[in-house]
Amino acid sequence: MKSSLYALASALFVLAACETPPADDGTVDAGGNSNAPYTTGNSMGMGDTGMLADTNVSDRVFFAYDSSTLDSSAQATLRAQADWLNNNPAVDVTLEGHADERGTREYNLALGERRANAAKNYLVSLGVDRGRITVVSYGKERPAVLG
Repeated sequence: MKSSLYALASALFVLAACETPPADDGTVDAGGNSNAPYTTGNSMGMGDTGMLADTNVSDRVFFAYDSSTLDSSAQATLRAQADWLNNNPAVDVTLEGHADERGTREYNLALGERRANAAKNYLVSLGVDRGRITVVSYGKERPAVLG
């Protein structure tokens, strides 16, 4: 039961890295890249009672187009996640890196991995044990945002 709660908490704490939206003016550049929308979400966490509870912390961070640099909003989200992880040391997490459908499969897998690793490295810098964090890249195979 306890391990299934940890697995569920880990599955719910998924970091989806996707692009921040440029102003949607309907333009498409020479590479076929158009402006893409984005969404946000909430994460679930284990409270003091051991039950899953809404932590009211965003579970996604967004990146600029073709970037793996964390902006101040992403850092704030990850600080809140790091606080939660540091208070729940038995929970392991998986960070997912995503890209949209623009670009080649190989490039987007690498971009998704860079994005997930940027988030992982930031969490580690905030005291989260590196061994508790798994990174996976879906590139454009499972885009978090269509566009």
